[in-house]
Amino acid sequence: MSLRAAARAMHIDPGHLSRVLSGKRSPSPQLAEALDGLVGAEGALADLAATLDEDDRGRIAHSVAEPARVDLGTVRALADVLAAQRRLDDTLPATAMLPSTSAQWETVERLARDARGPHADALREVAAEWVQFVGWLHAEARNDADAVRWLTEAEDRADEVGSGELAAQAANFKGYLARRQGRPRAIVRWFSAAYYTPGAAPLQRVGDAVQAAHGYALLGERDAARRLLGEASDLVDEAGDTEAPGTAYWLSPTFSRMGMGLVHLALGEYAEAAANLRAGLDGLPSEQRHAEWSREYRDALEEARAA
Repeated sequence: MSLRAAARAMHIDPGHLSRVLSGKRSPSPQLAEALDGLVGAEGALADLAATLDEDDRGRIAHSVAEPARVDLGTVRALADVLAAQRRLDDTLPATAMLPSTSAQWETVERLARDARGPHADALREVAAEWVQFVGWLHAEARNDADAVRWLTEAEDRADEVGSGELAAQAANFKGYLARRQGRPRAIVRWFSAAYYTPGAAPLQRVGDAVQAAHGYALLGERDAARRLLGEASDLVDEAGDTEAPGTAYWLSPTFSRMGMGLVHLALGEYAEAAANLRAGLDGLPSEQRHAEWSREYRDALEEARAA
């Protein structure tokens, strides 16, 4: 649907809608609800619009004007916006999200660059994750060169703020891009880098081991693939009831079953592939089952069933 057609459907000015979609204006709750219904975002846009109240907006505006005096409330408000954006990615295509997310990043970057005081480090960690998210959106949209550039920057910033979780996730997203490009050696390289990143969360390491195993399976290195699957199974026990880090909120032991399905599919073990893929997809929240990023798993399930 074109922008003008969407504006007509919601009875609003196309120019105003354009400014909202480009991140230059915040949507009203009514507009966010109308957009939700139009694109089938299942309430995600309305939730995003409700993330900041007037106090939060005023606090952020004050921090933009005087970044040296950024306060904890501003950091938390920006972190909440980023978390809402990440969940919106489960229902909207990356191409629709990139303009507003990139515009928001410019504000966060200015704040992080000039921030001083006791909350500056926390703000820089939020900024580092924002870089990673923009890189992910580019990877999802297959803007490959931009994705690599942003994700490399995300790795550097994660190191600067001392976050193994952010660094591992940036490497993981490079592995995802390599998989989309059909480059099995790069799949092994980047997911292995994520797997061995100091400070990565247990659930991250489970997924990284599984996805590195997939790369080995594609290369025909069956023993290496099975070894990593075994390590992943051991790590599931280690992860126990630990929570996924915010930067990888979607991770769960069930989520890794989809990756295991890809490994078995590459090994020609079609029944095991179908069983794992089905279990992983069934374990996803409803808003993620038809997300853009989950399509490869749905396609793999069809391939396994047809084999």
